[in-house]
Amino acid sequence: MQATANEIQNLHIPITPNTKLEEILRIYNAQQKNLLTLKNTSIDERLKKIKALEKVVLANRKKIQEALFNDFKKGALQTDFSEIYPVVAEARLYKNKLHEWAATLEVDTPLSFVGSNAKIVYEPKGRVLILTPWNYPFQIPLKNMIAAVAAGNAVIIKPSEFTPHTAEMVAEIVKQVFSENEVAVITGDHSVSQELLNLRFDHIHFTGSPAIGKVIMKKAAETLTAVTLELGGKSPTIIDETANLKKAARNLIWAKYLNSGQTCIASDYIYIHASKKDEFIQQMKEQTQKAFGHNPQQTDAYCRIVNAKHFARVKRLLDDAVAKGAKIEDGGKSDASDNYFGPTLLTNITEDMALMQEEIFGPVLPVLTYTDIDEVIAYINKNEKPLALYIYSTKNKNQEYIINNTSSGAVGINESLIQNSHPELPFGGVNNSGIGKSHGHWGFKEFSNEKPVVKAWNAPSDLLTPPFGKLNQTIVDAMLKFL
Repeated sequence: MQATANEIQNLHIPITPNTKLEEILRIYNAQQKNLLTLKNTSIDERLKKIKALEKVVLANRKKIQEALFNDFKKGALQTDFSEIYPVVAEARLYKNKLHEWAATLEVDTPLSFVGSNAKIVYEPKGRVLILTPWNYPFQIPLKNMIAAVAAGNAVIIKPSEFTPHTAEMVAEIVKQVFSENEVAVITGDHSVSQELLNLRFDHIHFTGSPAIGKVIMKKAAETLTAVTLELGGKSPTIIDETANLKKAARNLIWAKYLNSGQTCIASDYIYIHASKKDEFIQQMKEQTQKAFGHNPQQTDAYCRIVNAKHFARVKRLLDDAVAKGAKIEDGGKSDASDNYFGPTLLTNITEDMALMQEEIFGPVLPVLTYTDIDEVIAYINKNEKPLALYIYSTKNKNQEYIINNTSSGAVGINESLIQNSHPELPFGGVNNSGIGKSHGHWGFKEFSNEKPVVKAWNAPSDLLTPPFGKLNQTIVDAMLKFL
């Protein structure tokens, strides 16, 4: 369904001002001149900046909360745990681990390399471009910036134009900690992103949709630039007949309706065993009311769709589903004037509905049923590999069967979303849902070149240097037989 006339009138979207090309080039060239200096900074020097960033973020906590509220009415508590804490936690992780991660790695010397030793040195890739989305507009740019800075790179951040208050806040914080020849924030719309992509970077980190990810990858291919693509897709949740339904409902409400469903690893649809459907629907209704009350629009625990354009998109998905026979079990209320879309639960879902073809990225949750788990697995496997897959079950055999017969960026068992914040786990997808890994140690490695260094004092290759004779043949024969 198309947006109504009133919705179209409200499609004005506040955006950040476009940075002029001359300014982009000035900053880009300044960073280019500073690459060797950054490369040779010590780990302690890099950590000093990361520690300063943590302090500045905490000192600006109130202003960050206000920025997120002004952009899409995200409440202070949600901002604390889903935007500010992840940045602070990442900074603290790097303070504790960076010396270990960045240390030169000595490797074993096999017998065939006697007369030499070898090591792996971590060096920065150089010029890094971080293109970030609007759904977590504070967490995503700064978490990835920490990894890039820790590896010794120069960084340009392009925040989303759809969350201008937060983009301004990110720019303000960056300026308090870094000079622009180290880290700079470039603001503007898609045309600014295009200007940046016309420049040559050594690594591009993009978070967004698979459609735009393909554009980024195609552009990066022109200069063979390395990419990290954090994308999305339709992440499924499977609830079997052994699951604790009250706990599952409570957890799914938190995970799905956090950020008003605008989370790339949120559940996009649920498959529940047919025998448990009615009980689950009832639990979802009860737990949703406990979480948000009779009117979620009035609670600060529930934010808004980011703008009128995306509100109209979610409304179109819901209207299409209802027109094709979907039943609204709970919610379904919306207010275009406020970009409010209430928590919505649907049943009677069919594959031809648009919400089963597109990533929903909103607070609409379709529920399907199954009797044979292999049918669910077949459905998941015939579609693109999801960024996350969630299993609610108390039976280990069922859990392992699903894990071993599907492919996804991550798996959560009896819990959703928290894999993203686990400090000892990589974050990323598979193919259509993402390329490369981020966060923690994996983020550091993603922005680093693992450079092998071999040093010889009695070169092994001397024994195989022409002209070849019997001795050379004897050596090769021994190598093939024994080494």
